[in-house]
Formats: sequence, C-alpha cells, structure tokens
Amino acid sequence: MSRGSRWVTFDCYGTLVDWHGGLGDLLAPMAGERASEVVEAFAGCQLALEKQGPVRSHKQVLNAALLRAAGERGVRLTDADARTLTRSWSALRPFADVETMLAALRARGYRIGVLTNADDDLFEITHRSFATPFNLFVTAERVRGYKPEPWLFRAFERLTRVERGNWVHVGSDWYHDIAPAQALGVPRVWLDRDGAAPSGSALRAATGADVVRAVDEHFGVAVCH
Repeated sequence: MSRGSRWVTFDCYGTLVDWHGGLGDLLAPMAGERASEVVEAFAGCQLALEKQGPVRSHKQVLNAALLRAAGERGVRLTDADARTLTRSWSALRPFADVETMLAALRARGYRIGVLTNADDDLFEITHRSFATPFNLFVTAERVRGYKPEPWLFRAFERLTRVERGNWVHVGSDWYHDIAPAQALGVPRVWLDRDGAAPSGSALRAATGADVVRAVDEHFGVAVCH
C-alpha cells in the first residue's frame, strides 16, 4: 500500500492547540489570580458532563463546566462570562512546535486527520488558524458522542477504510485518546506535554519532533540524520 494511505490522526485541544494556556489567558480578566485554579478544576467538570452523553452541544458543555469549575474554586462567573470562552475561541492557538511537526509529517507523505470532541463550528474556527488544512476531521457533533467512547475513532475508520497498520493516533490526554486507541488496537503516540506518567502501552513523545520520529519508527521509515 502506498505511503499516501498512511494516516496520522491527532486530538486537537491540548495536543495541537494550547488549551490550558489559552483557557487561562481568557479567564485571567474575570478570575484574576484564581484563573489557574479554575483551569485545574475545569477538566474534571467537563469530563463529568461529557459522561452524561451527547445531550448537550460541546459549547453547552464548555459553558456549564466553566461555571461549575469556577464555583468549586470560589470564583463568581456569570453566564455571560462563561460564554466568553466560546465567543473568543479564535484566541486559542497551536503550540509552537505544531506547524513544524505537521509540515514534516506531510513531507513524508502521511495524511493528517483530527478527532475532536468540539462542535463543527468551533473546530472550523480553529482549523483556520493552521497553515495547511487537514485531510479529514471528525467532530463529536457529527458522531453524537465524545471521546473516550470509540465513536470518533470508528467513524474515522469507516470514512477512510484505513487498515490499522497504516494508522497512528497522537494525543496528549491518556484518558480521552491513548486509552481508547489502545482498547481499539490503534497504534498510538502519547505526546506528553504535561510530564505525566500513566501506565499503559504507547510510544512516548515530549515534543513535536519526537512525534515525527515516533511515527517514522512505527512505520519503519529510515530517517537520515
């Protein structure tokens, strides 16, 4: 099978886009010195809401999670404050190493996809911030389900008809991306942006350059140094 049929898929927010840093910057005018505490609490609140299933749009999940996280940390936010996050979505930017990483992967002939829990319109805003469009993206809105449930992975597999051996998934969140990929038998690279150390089986990368090397290693591509 040709190199062009080899796919590398990514989680978006937290893996390609600086989610924690961007969220903290957006919260700073409203939460002040407590912004980092709200960011810390946000992930757990978001996860709890996502576990209820696709009964809410992701925008509704984000707004509700932000209000809940702020309340847990003693920060008073209004509904209008919470909606600032989705209204300011374009402020979320890719990590500094991302464009170089994606360009290197494309130069090797890999096709690039994104599997994201975001709504279509939010991801489209983010998509425009990248230098080159992705070959394919699948959103939670399209499949009506959130990672870590398998629906985004299965939808991508159906759309591309990719063989497992020609697909690598990259994520920074073990729970939402690496664990479900492992459960499905999808080869995976864990982009460890937070220095965490969960148990499990995945190639580990600390930077975008490491991701490129790990993908090449998986596909058995010899790279001259």
